[in-house]
Amino acid sequence: MDKPLVSIIVPCRNEEKFIKKCIDSIIQQDYPQNKMEILVIDGISKDKTRDIIKKYSEKKPFIQLIDNPKKITPVAFNIGIKTAKGKIIIIMGSHTIYQKDYISKCVETLIKHKADNVGGVLKTVPSKNTISAKAIAACLSSFFGVGGSHFRKGLTKVRGVDTVFGGCYRKEVFKKFGFFNENLVRSQDMAFNAKLKKAGGKIILNPKIVGLYHPKATLTSFFIHNIKDGIWAIYPLKFVKIPLKLRHYIPLFFILSLLISLTLGIFFTLFLWLFLFILIFYLIVNLYFSAKIAYNKKELGYLFVTPFAFIYRHFGYGIGSLIGLIKLIL
Repeated sequence: MDKPLVSIIVPCRNEEKFIKKCIDSIIQQDYPQNKMEILVIDGISKDKTRDIIKKYSEKKPFIQLIDNPKKITPVAFNIGIKTAKGKIIIIMGSHTIYQKDYISKCVETLIKHKADNVGGVLKTVPSKNTISAKAIAACLSSFFGVGGSHFRKGLTKVRGVDTVFGGCYRKEVFKKFGFFNENLVRSQDMAFNAKLKKAGGKIILNPKIVGLYHPKATLTSFFIHNIKDGIWAIYPLKFVKIPLKLRHYIPLFFILSLLISLTLGIFFTLFLWLFLFILIFYLIVNLYFSAKIAYNKKELGYLFVTPFAFIYRHFGYGIGSLIGLIKLIL
C-alpha cells in the first residue's frame, strides 16, 4: 500500500539545547523521507535555534523553517496545519526524542483504528544527570505526580483516551472541527481534544508509540512551569466552555482546602486541626511515594529531593490554578 504524505509540525522557540536531537530523531525515522515534510514553526528565537534549523533545511529540502511572529504554541500549530500538504498531520514537541518507528506506528494506528487522533506514551527522562533533574522526571512518571494521565503513566494495550501528547491527526479533522484556539497560551491541545471527543471523535493511545520527553532540569524552573500550567488549566474556561478532566483541578481543591481551613482556623480551633491534618496527610503520602521511587531507583538521593519535586509540582500547579480562577472571575 502506498504510504500517505505526512506533515510533521514542530513548534519551537529558543530551543538550541534540544532542537537538534529532536530533528535528528525525526530524520532517522523508518518512514520514507519522500513521504514526509517537516515544518519547524519558530517563534522568532533569540538563540541559535534558527541557525540550526536553516542548516538542516539546506541539506534536507523537506525541512522548512517557518516564522511564528505571535510566538505562542497554538498559533504555531495553526500555521503548520494551514501550510501542510499531507493528509496526515503529526504534532511533535521540540523537547522530545522519538523512537525510530514513531511516525510509522502513528500512521498505522490511525488507519487501522479509523481514529481522528492517535498518540503514544511519553517517557519522561532527566534533562541533566543531576539528582534534581532525575527527581523531576520521576515525579512526572508517578501516579502521585500526574494522576490518571495515561500518556505519561503508560498502558499495556491500545485503548481510547481523552487526550494524547502531540497527536497524529487526519487533516480533515481540522476542516471539520476548526483549528486550535489561539487565545490559549497553554492547554490548547487538551481543549481541542475535549472538543473533538464531545463531538464524537475517536482518540486512540497506542503504548508502542514512544517519545522521550525532557522536562525542566531545576526545581525553581519546574515550579514556575507548574504555576503557568495551573493558570492555563483554569483560565481557558473563559474561551472554551468544555472543562478539562477532574485530575487537572485536584491541585486547586488542595490549595483551597489549605487556605480555607487555615483562615477559619484563626477563629475556630477545629479548622486549625483540619488544616494540620490535610498538610500532615499530604506529607505522609508524599514521603511514601518518594521512598518508593528511591527504593526502585536504588539511589538514596531521591528520598531527599523527590518530596520537593512533588511539592513544587502540586503547590505550583495549585497556586497557578488559583491565579487562573481569580483571573477568570475578574
